[in-house]
Amino acid sequence: MTKDKRFNDFIERLLKYEGGYVNDPSDPGGETNFGISKRSYPELDIRNLTKNQAGEIYFRDYYQRMEIARFVNDRIAWQVFDFGVNAGCARSALTLQKIVGAWPDGVIGVKTISKADTYSGVTPLHIVFIAERVKHYLSLCEKKESNHRFLKGWILRAIEL
Repeated sequence: MTKDKRFNDFIERLLKYEGGYVNDPSDPGGETNFGISKRSYPELDIRNLTKNQAGEIYFRDYYQRMEIARFVNDRIAWQVFDFGVNAGCARSALTLQKIVGAWPDGVIGVKTISKADTYSGVTPLHIVFIAERVKHYLSLCEKKESNHRFLKGWILRAIEL
């Protein structure tokens, strides 16, 4: 699959949040660059990771893996992609599956996408998804006091349309 306009738009938005090199001992991700963590990619030289290399990882391991190009609606596609990057692909998939009533296997496939594309709830799907993201972030703060310093950024990121 080749990169499409949606991916190119999404990666620019994503990198606004993920930023450059950081090695914050309070951050569960540890050493990161462009949001790519040493914990998840121990073989990479994180400090010297380029924007293009990060983009390749986001395309392969998140955008393609979660079938983002198949979603009809850009707003839910963005939410699923961004939450996948921020909280893990499986968590993002399970959140979407719970909302739309798809089988909760943590993998986005044709049936999950079909249910998302035909969702007819009173509240738009992307708004319901945002609410679930915020609940997740609040639960992280309840579990670990030091996560409170990240809460405002997580919520601002989640509510961007």
